[in-house]
Amino acid sequence: SLVTASVAAVLVEGEEREIERELLAEIRALRAEVLALRAQAPGAASLPPMQALNVRLQFGGVVALNDVSLEIRDDELLAIIGPNGAGKSSLMNCLSGFYRPSAGQVLLGDSDIRALPVHRIAQMGLARTFQGTHIFSGMTVVENLMVGRHIHMHSSLAQAFVYFGAAQREEIEHREKVEEIIELLEIESIRHQPVGSLGYGLRKRVDLGRALAQDPKILLMDEPMAGMNSEEKEDMARFILDVREAARIPVVLVEHDMGVVMDLADRIAVLDFGAKIAEGTPQQMQRDPAVLKAYLGEGDR
Repeated sequence: SLVTASVAAVLVEGEEREIERELLAEIRALRAEVLALRAQAPGAASLPPMQALNVRLQFGGVVALNDVSLEIRDDELLAIIGPNGAGKSSLMNCLSGFYRPSAGQVLLGDSDIRALPVHRIAQMGLARTFQGTHIFSGMTVVENLMVGRHIHMHSSLAQAFVYFGAAQREEIEHREKVEEIIELLEIESIRHQPVGSLGYGLRKRVDLGRALAQDPKILLMDEPMAGMNSEEKEDMARFILDVREAARIPVVLVEHDMGVVMDLADRIAVLDFGAKIAEGTPQQMQRDPAVLKAYLGEGDR
């Protein structure tokens, strides 16, 4: 009967989700082993891709960040967590150039980027997604992703207007890259739809695709799963893992869903009242007294 078939379909879907969660846990464990082996390898003490050194951010008399240091390592997912108002988004804004720290350094490789404009930081290989969907709602999915390719385009305005020769070849080349991202994020069926007509979960996917279109060396993601239901969160978690597998780049993730953080992160940094209070593996953070106190108001439980 239809009822029996529907029940069976729900059970199968539930089993598939459980298998997916188990695979995520296994992948995270394998990545932790790989990172540990790399750290022990000869020459492993090379300069990290990005660092925040003793960063202080102050708005008048309000100290948003106080002497925060953070190291972003090769091919890892670093999660930044903390209660509301802890300074997580302020730190992301300092890393991406939207805020300029009052003191300290933000290093991309060996370059201090504090005084650089945001577009120059993007050209150096830093991409970011936002809490909201900062994309063009009146443009299609393809057009939004092509905006992300802009920093790699060299045609002049006149050449682009004529759309012939080098300009045409350049657009075809970048469109091929965009199509790869569309396939990766499984948004083939909506590529020509205006972004404003899409549901929230799909718009967040497009926002991620726009960041990936920059060919980043480091990807910052500020609450990518905020406002999503459980199914959309599992899909986004899978896409983040796919991105790491395909691009092999460090990912910095700010997220409130602790289940997602524990499943995805290789390392976690915890902020509270603008200061970093702990850092370590997900297992270490689950037992850390300072972290428990920040979230639960007590040192043990």
